[in-house]
Amino acid sequence: MIEAQLIEGPLPPLPADDSHRDDGAELIFHGRVRETEQGRAIVALDYEHYPRMAEAELQKLAAETAERFALRELRLLHRVGRVPVGEASLRAVIWSRHRAEALEAMAWLIAELKQRVPIWKWAVTADGQRFPSHCH
Repeated sequence: MIEAQLIEGPLPPLPADDSHRDDGAELIFHGRVRETEQGRAIVALDYEHYPRMAEAELQKLAAETAERFALRELRLLHRVGRVPVGEASLRAVIWSRHRAEALEAMAWLIAELKQRVPIWKWAVTADGQRFPSHCH
């Protein structure tokens, strides 16, 4: 199963899944909002996007990643809207036969997501100021 979607609000709990009996790797990545951006204290990140384009590109990227790295399953959730410091804005879960392809796939997926998917981050300070957040 390949699943990718944009959601508003907190990421849902991650259910246990012991059904992958022939997969040796289950890799879970959570991207979280840090309390500083460019040396400034922040309270949140605002994620803006082009709805149809961003969701379509996210789904295309998930399918491409699964094919490129021979993944058994990939689930990708990316939040939009305001995400407070400490909360996860991204969750990617990858299942594969071996850890090497899972680790390589995750690194490639995150790098490509930041380059290709039209989602923009704005850092928000305690007094409400917003400034662009740059991906690293």
